[in-house]
Amino acid sequence: MAKVVAGNWKMNHGPAVTEGFFERFRPDANAGSVRLVFFPPDLSLAAGIGSARVPADFGVQNIHWEAAGALTGEISAEMAKEAGAALALIGHSERRHVFGETDAEVDRKVGAAGRAGLVPVVCVGELIEERKAGRLEEVLRRQVGAFRASLGAVEEFMVAYEPVWAIGTGETATPDDASEAHAIVRDALGSLGRAPVLYGGSVNPANAAALMSAPDVDGVLVGGASLDPEVFARIAEAGAAVGPG
Repeated sequence: MAKVVAGNWKMNHGPAVTEGFFERFRPDANAGSVRLVFFPPDLSLAAGIGSARVPADFGVQNIHWEAAGALTGEISAEMAKEAGAALALIGHSERRHVFGETDAEVDRKVGAAGRAGLVPVVCVGELIEERKAGRLEEVLRRQVGAFRASLGAVEEFMVAYEPVWAIGTGETATPDDASEAHAIVRDALGSLGRAPVLYGGSVNPANAAALMSAPDVDGVLVGGASLDPEVFARIAEAGAAVGPG
């Protein structure tokens, strides 16, 4: 399968900046062999879809599990789909550890995404305290187990392994670390097939190729480095150079 190179812009890039980003985002033609995915802020989704000059999929960074209701500030999976989103990022570490999102809530959102026809990109990963305590496998199996049953009704999905200690810190898991964690995720998924498992955590042009060359790593979920069009183009080119796997 083609490597997936996804950018999570978090709370950055309004509509005007988004349009400017895609004016400057010109990866090498060979980067067309990777699957590009962007998760802009909701307010910039339409600007991204309308201004992208390369083939790319767009998604939202969060959804609610209800289809509608008195839930100020939330959006439903159905709304995201109608607005042009193809994917939904679910259970990102910031949603879990800043906003208190639980495993049960992640599961409900996976189900909502599937019912609306969105591709859920579900994030899992351990805290530094959990890694030091030797609990990596325990944490990943618990997190995957919480939403595994809901994936049975989803046509397509991805999982993103994000060691929480490596997000925005400059610390990065080694390719061997990533492969170990991804193998655990695949085993926990069991019979659900070989869905793409992405690595996320301080990905940059210097380490992207090595990470995507590692066994069981099908692509990357990029945070801060995805905000600069030239830098993100280099990461896309790195994925293309590695090739399908």
